[in-house]
Amino acid sequence: MAEPQEKGQMLPEDVGSDDCLTSYTHIYSPDLLKDQVAFITGGGSGIGLRIAEIFMRHGCDTVIASRNLDKLKEAAQKLCAATGRRCLPLCIDVRQPESITAAVDETLKELGRIDILVNNAAGNFLCPASALSFNAFKTVMEIDTMGTFNTSKVVYEKWFQSHGGNIVNISATLGYKGQALQVHAGSAKAANDAMTKHLAVEWGPSGVRVNTMAPGPISGTEGFRRLGGPRGEAAGAFHSIPLQRAGNKTEMAHSVLFLASRASSYVTGAILVADGGAWLTSPNDVSMLLGIASSKSKL
Repeated sequence: MAEPQEKGQMLPEDVGSDDCLTSYTHIYSPDLLKDQVAFITGGGSGIGLRIAEIFMRHGCDTVIASRNLDKLKEAAQKLCAATGRRCLPLCIDVRQPESITAAVDETLKELGRIDILVNNAAGNFLCPASALSFNAFKTVMEIDTMGTFNTSKVVYEKWFQSHGGNIVNISATLGYKGQALQVHAGSAKAANDAMTKHLAVEWGPSGVRVNTMAPGPISGTEGFRRLGGPRGEAAGAFHSIPLQRAGNKTEMAHSVLFLASRASSYVTGAILVADGGAWLTSPNDVSMLLGIASSKSKL
């Protein structure tokens, strides 16, 4: 008889920094994405970097794209060394369709195809709606929502329309209960959730699946640090989460791997919430969040 697993024993490997894993245990076949190509926005750090790594550990070549080319080059070197696969770093601004078009053209020239698009580029911070500038709200909408549409449309027109493919949008649960101090990001991600469904309907006949993964509090990410995660964790706030902990980046990458692979071949227009049940039970404590926000410099 197998020994029962202790709580937390089966968590996948992760590291808190933007480095590759020192060890990895496959839960899917290592050739799940064999010889595919994934285009990942915001792929130079955090969840995006780990998605790229896990994809590459399953036989996929990747493009990681964002505005900071130096950071991307450093990340690409780490990814290639850890996995033995190709990683192409490309500079783009998802708010500018022409820069996306140039990056997609370069991808097709260098790697010959695109099978998976992960829309991960985003911007966020804590701010009361009354203190949020018009430009700050606009900027978040442009990066999160317009950026997702822009990149999806370019990749669809350049490749997916004729060859099929998979799109996974990285969202959030902020809009589910009107998260305090998050009207900008919550509105942007809610729009993306709707976009996922619309594009799934319209592009399904072309063989394109479109899904969303909505993470909760994820340790080792810039968002976790900027949105008060370490402070909340130290105060015991995560005890209200059904799984009583923050998630890790590898867990998020596994969720995206499922949606991007043949393991979910009949899934489209879906939103996979990977937050340990946090949105169901976590208090929407305005006073606590205001305290965290006031302790940070204004953005």
